[in-house]
Amino acid sequence: MNLLIKNARVIDPASGTDERMDVLIEGGKISEIGRGIPESKAGGIPEGIIEAQGKVLAPGLIDMHCHLREPGYEYKETIETGSRSGAAGGYTSLVCMANTNPVNDNRAVTEYILRQAQEKAGTHVFAVGAVT
Repeated sequence: MNLLIKNARVIDPASGTDERMDVLIEGGKISEIGRGIPESKAGGIPEGIIEAQGKVLAPGLIDMHCHLREPGYEYKETIETGSRSGAAGGYTSLVCMANTNPVNDNRAVTEYILRQAQEKAGTHVFAVGAVT
């Protein structure tokens, strides 16, 4: 199904874009950006059109310093809950700090974090190792 996002404030720092436009997504990829893209390009399906007046459409955000706290402090946050919260706020990638228990200062802990992220995360998760 094609998706047409209409009247969004499109912000793209890479191209210097900051204006109200439409965005057409075909096959899961952006195929057209511009003003007045016809609704027929959404395949004639009302569910394929999103009215985004007053909304911002931008590339996914990256949180370069977050505390997912797993392993060891799951009562505070887990990779799953933290990444899903990030995704809800527009983040597509999180870089989690090493203040876990055990501290992320060896291969086994890093592999655990990355495995949990692959199985349960709602975003990309990158692990920062402790400097010792």
